[in-house]
Amino acid sequence: MLDLNDIVVFARVVEAGSFTAAARLLAMPKTTVSRRVAALEREVGVRLLQRSTRSLNMTDAGRLYYEQSSQALRTIEEANLRLAEARVEPSGTIRISAPVGFGGYFLTRTVVDFLAMYPKANVELRLTDDKLNLVEDGIDLAFRTGVLQDSTLIARKLGSTHRLLCASPHYLARHGVPDAPADLVRHHCVIAGPSTSGAHWVLDGPHGQETVTVAGRFAANEMQAVVAAALADFGIAQLPHNIAEALINGGQLSRVLRDYTTPAGGLHVLYPSSRHLSPLVKAFIELASERISAADKQGREPQ
Repeated sequence: MLDLNDIVVFARVVEAGSFTAAARLLAMPKTTVSRRVAALEREVGVRLLQRSTRSLNMTDAGRLYYEQSSQALRTIEEANLRLAEARVEPSGTIRISAPVGFGGYFLTRTVVDFLAMYPKANVELRLTDDKLNLVEDGIDLAFRTGVLQDSTLIARKLGSTHRLLCASPHYLARHGVPDAPADLVRHHCVIAGPSTSGAHWVLDGPHGQETVTVAGRFAANEMQAVVAAALADFGIAQLPHNIAEALINGGQLSRVLRDYTTPAGGLHVLYPSSRHLSPLVKAFIELASERISAADKQGREPQ
């Protein structure tokens, strides 16, 4: 089996111009240097060096082998150097995917803080409610909420998520405020899904879990559109807690059915199982995990 160390010794002999000089450079006996070069020649099946008492010359095969192998060795040395630098200060670009709501109201702040902590880091953030193919799209890690589908991705649970029911003050002034989940059937609801009718909302409340069928005039499979419709007075919407809280605090929306939320779902970070996590990616996951854990301890979703 080809030994990379033998190739390194051969390259050093060529560069030093003699076995003696190479042995001194490598801090090993001259006999060991000679033995390693001979072992390499046996492995590749050709003579690489012409030896004499006064000179050392490469054969044509040796010259070709040196040109190719020395380039590979430089690449390895450069990779080792970059890894060593990364252990001291992570650097490079990481590509992150996340749902629009989660990314806009929590993740962006984490990214900003992360870039301040690691001046040599770059982040490319793709906010989308579509489930991207991490390998094909070159995504290093993705944040996902809810129930995960079976896949070849590695998943790490960071926390939990839930949604609040809210509507614009103008909508509630016109249509009234629901007192119980059953009242939702008489309201327009903004549906986060493909159809304006037949949606089932599952709510956790003081009497346990309840399911109600809702309908409305607007449906969308993208959270920004759902938020925009709620702000435009189209009805009651289920919004991620972090989005809802910001809009409620700003007076743009009002919460309804305060004793009810959607069942808590998992918040996960995913990455390809075939891809080794870089120090930079690990550092970002740990920072996001710390922020989410701190928010969970305060009894709310991250903001």
